[in-house]
Amino acid sequence: MAVLTGRKAPDFKASAVINGKFDDSFTLSQFKGKYVVLFFYPLDFTFVCPTELHAFQAKLDEFKKRNCEVVGVSVDSKFSHLAWLNTPVKEGGIKGVTYPVVADINKTISADYDVLVEGAGIAYRGLFLIDKDGVVQHQVVNALGLGRNIDEALRMLEALQHLEKNGEVCPANWHEGQKGMKPDQGGLKDWFKDK
Repeated sequence: MAVLTGRKAPDFKASAVINGKFDDSFTLSQFKGKYVVLFFYPLDFTFVCPTELHAFQAKLDEFKKRNCEVVGVSVDSKFSHLAWLNTPVKEGGIKGVTYPVVADINKTISADYDVLVEGAGIAYRGLFLIDKDGVVQHQVVNALGLGRNIDEALRMLEALQHLEKNGEVCPANWHEGQKGMKPDQGGLKDWFKDK
């Protein structure tokens, strides 16, 4: 598994479905100047996947108010995405999801992000937090049967923004509004002094 953290996020041009419409020239680079949570999921019309896509939708306003776009990617076609987006939730669909869902039918995006499951032709549950300059700042990859915690993705975005704004690192279990730590020995001692 390649480590992309600290490197430029691989750009791509692909078809996506956004609010029920096709965008056949969707790019990652169109979000320069914004944060992006780019996540991969195995397949449309499966089991854990719709729970994740709905969980991202439920927190979408929280990401957007932090200048962050959410983008989902799978190896399905744009037509499969559209059909799934038109399928009601109670039938296993993702009706109501409004962020872009990208079609990686050629599997090139999944390969570039090194989340393609060898021999299976689908992607692991990869998640990449990309900063305003297009650099990957956080990545995590789950096995197929392990759903993600969307609150953790949001927490990592908040931590990145705290670091950028204040120059303070964020210790374990840090949450927005809590004290950060100066990135030196004195900061570490101050941190533990309050514990």
